[in-house]
Amino acid sequence: MASASRVRRPAGDSKARILDAAERLLIEGGPMAVQVRAVAALVGMTDAGVSHHFGTRDELLVALLRHGSRRLRKAVDDVVNSWVDDSGAVEALVRSIAALYRNRYGELAIALHSAGWRNEGKGMLDPVVNALHAARTRRYEGASLMDTRLAVAALHQALAIDPVYGASFRRSAGIAGSTAQRVDPQLEWWTKTLIQALGLESR
Repeated sequence: MASASRVRRPAGDSKARILDAAERLLIEGGPMAVQVRAVAALVGMTDAGVSHHFGTRDELLVALLRHGSRRLRKAVDDVVNSWVDDSGAVEALVRSIAALYRNRYGELAIALHSAGWRNEGKGMLDPVVNALHAARTRRYEGASLMDTRLAVAALHQALAIDPVYGASFRRSAGIAGSTAQRVDPQLEWWTKTLIQALGLESR
């Protein structure tokens, strides 16, 4: 008996399904769980079919990281576009970035960076920098754009590594037991610190 023919889908649809499957594996098991064979099994495709769209596993991982970056950019754009008051927007920004990295994208970025990959893309958080800096300049003249950029970069760096190292870092500062695993107090601290550092607190 002849086997049923596979459904042929547009390339864009197939790529989206592959990335969705890879993201599911990433969330469930981390970067090591994202294997071509496992992705192929999830989408009902051959290993060769996945490789046709993304090449090697390393290329698939890079595409997955870029997929996460696009999601982060959309979340950032949503925060900036719905800017109501400065402190509320900072809290939404912190939580949007943290939510993505809790889905193992921070771990993926660290793994790829350790393997030698470098993201040459620039300015993903420029809309945030611009919105925060505009809020600062409304409050006082002479606000440093570089200070705004450094503050946003520090926030991004901290949130990216928190899912991997955050609990250990908190334990090293004397935060013990299950409290070290809790990220919400750290997110609240980052929100308050960013608002204060950029002079966005109520006056």
